Amino acid sequence: MNLSHIEHIGIAVKSLENSIPYWEQVFGLKCYSIEEVPEQKVKTAFFKIGQTKIELLESTDPEGPIGKFIEKKGEGIHHIAFAVNNLEQALAETEEKGIQLIDKTPRKGAEGLAIAFLHPKSTLAY
Repeated sequence: MNLSHIEHIGIAVKSLENSIPYWEQVFGLKCYSIEEVPEQKVKTAFFKIGQTKIELLESTDPEGPIGKFIEKKGEGIHHIAFAVNNLEQALAETEEKGIQLIDKTPRKGAEGLAIAFLHPKSTLAY
């Protein structure tokens, strides 16, 4: 697998309306994009720090992945997204190493990016 950089850090929040001003006022960052991804039942807000982005994730459905995450664990870091040159190949290599995949094939994410999740229990980050 050829990781090029941390693409973004995803942070689950209850409310973008409350969270965006915090990131802008406390850290001096500017929200440059708000987008809904209906397939994932989430609304996102992005901030950029150098080459890396912070993605705030607000659930649009309590039964969606972010809604369930917040219900179980509360607000906080949900994922770290690594950029790779070939996502399909990276998934195949990762699965060959015994890592459990949530997504065996890429799916559409925010900002038009192809994404895929590894199961947290397989990454020692659970």
